[in-house]
Amino acid sequence: MAVRLYDTLGGAVRDLEPREPGVVRMYTCGPTVYNYTHIGHLRPAVIADVLVRHLRARGLQVIWVTNFTDVDDRIIARAHAEGIPPQALAQRYIDDYLVNLRALGVDGIERFARVTDHIPEILAMIERLVRDDYAYALEGDVYFAVESKADYGKLSRRTLGEMRAGARVEVDARKRHPMDFALWKAAKPGEPSWPSPWGPGRPGWHIECSAMSLRYLGDGFDIHGGGGDLIFPHHENEIAQSEAFTGRQPFVRFWLHNAMVEVNREKMSKSLGNFVPLHELVAAHPAGALRHFVLSTHYRKPLQYSTQALEEARRGWARLAEARRHWAVPARVDPADASPVRVETVRAEGAPSTERAGVPAADLPAAARRAEEGFLAALDDDLNTAGALGQLFELVRTGNGALAAGATPADLAPALGALQRCGAVLGLWVGEAGAPRAAAPAADRTAQLVELLLDLRAEARSYRDWTMADRIRDRLAEVGVALEDTAQGTRWKWAAPAELAAR
Repeated sequence: MAVRLYDTLGGAVRDLEPREPGVVRMYTCGPTVYNYTHIGHLRPAVIADVLVRHLRARGLQVIWVTNFTDVDDRIIARAHAEGIPPQALAQRYIDDYLVNLRALGVDGIERFARVTDHIPEILAMIERLVRDDYAYALEGDVYFAVESKADYGKLSRRTLGEMRAGARVEVDARKRHPMDFALWKAAKPGEPSWPSPWGPGRPGWHIECSAMSLRYLGDGFDIHGGGGDLIFPHHENEIAQSEAFTGRQPFVRFWLHNAMVEVNREKMSKSLGNFVPLHELVAAHPAGALRHFVLSTHYRKPLQYSTQALEEARRGWARLAEARRHWAVPARVDPADASPVRVETVRAEGAPSTERAGVPAADLPAAARRAEEGFLAALDDDLNTAGALGQLFELVRTGNGALAAGATPADLAPALGALQRCGAVLGLWVGEAGAPRAAAPAADRTAQLVELLLDLRAEARSYRDWTMADRIRDRLAEVGVALEDTAQGTRWKWAAPAELAAR
């Protein structure tokens, strides 16, 4: 079965056919770094990570690029309020985001592109748009002329008249059309700026992603991902300026948009203040449980956040993780009990709740094949992670039933192998014993060094060299890294001085 994905522009699920056979090029919109990351930001990253893992499992090469918007009105305003340079504030939250990506096992990103590193590409793109009459300059600002693109609005399926009626854009009588959007903003006092043919200034929001994606993925690529809140205006504007610049259509073959994370049916956002910083969740929950929470709802459906929902996801993930451990070294089981692992009623969407007791060991290889085939088919079908999880829970019920009936580790090996492979595609074993440690993102040098020191500390502890282990812990604390030794291994996070002093 071919991998099939829903394309927002086409409004349908269809086969993924890369421009270059065997190679998928993908760009996802990263965060604007003016506050701490929350799970609303990590949902698109985890979804994209699973898609990349699945495509690679299907034998495709994937080149995945994402970005940081590190110059923006909100960054500048917050930096001024704190009395620090905007680049310092942006770096603080870039570090936070990268540490959280690392903790959640999102490790397939080929390149992190920062806006401030790509000013030449942005200027070159704007200059051509002005030259070709798709854009115009006004007193140091440059605007894209939406009426120059006859198909403007095709992604959001709105006409210019409908956009104007519902617009929340600042009225500027100088513009040719109220919906014309900024490609370049003239510098204001106290703001970071760069020289340009129109005077000092900085990029508009939308031009950034076009310039960076085209820089690394070519004049057109396969998948562009992001939250559904970016369809308009951000992605609509990306399409217009990118197709005007390249003269090629389509700019992107598939537009993938995940629905929002909601709290009490309201979008989770930094501006509303209804979010929990992700580093707090990462410190309190296993990474696999957080990924299970994100993946238990199809990416195009809203994800409802609550402490209860998160706890239910943790219990569901623990059931899978416990089966993985028990099947490798089975526990002694009362033959009257259907399962050596406590039955949980909370499960992925569509997963039945009953145990399957007394399954003959001879049936396990076929059951494992069916589960793995069903798992891959679910992911092939528009990345149906909830359906894929349902296949794993069915496999766990079958394996636990066989174990209760006296199956040996050798009997369980096919089921364990399928569970291991499928769980790895979803990233459920991140940080778990026996799971390969994911490589740190190339841009996250600090996290990479911390992980190296944790490896050295673990080695010292294995030799009962407590003095060296404590010295590494204390030196890390001096630079703001707090360690927590748990049954699943050592976790770390950035911590405030007061928190470290209390330890």
